[in-house]
Amino acid sequence: MAEYTIIIERAEGNYSAYCPDLPGCIATGSTVEETIQRMKEAIKFHLEGLKEGEIAIPEPSTKAVSIEVTA
Repeated sequence: MAEYTIIIERAEGNYSAYCPDLPGCIATGSTVEETIQRMKEAIKFHLEGLKEGEIAIPEPSTKAVSIEVTA
């Protein structure tokens, strides 16, 4: 099992997410929770496609942190 970082962004009326380590792997949802669930499904589907195409699966390498900044 691998742990991939996903980035979730608020859009107009929904949320979208992507995985920096898996280019092209994206999902959307009405809520953050729905978007996370759909990303899990998208990542599984993406990895299955890579396996079927005998393409090397990228190792997770992206890390994300939130930092507090006083403006």
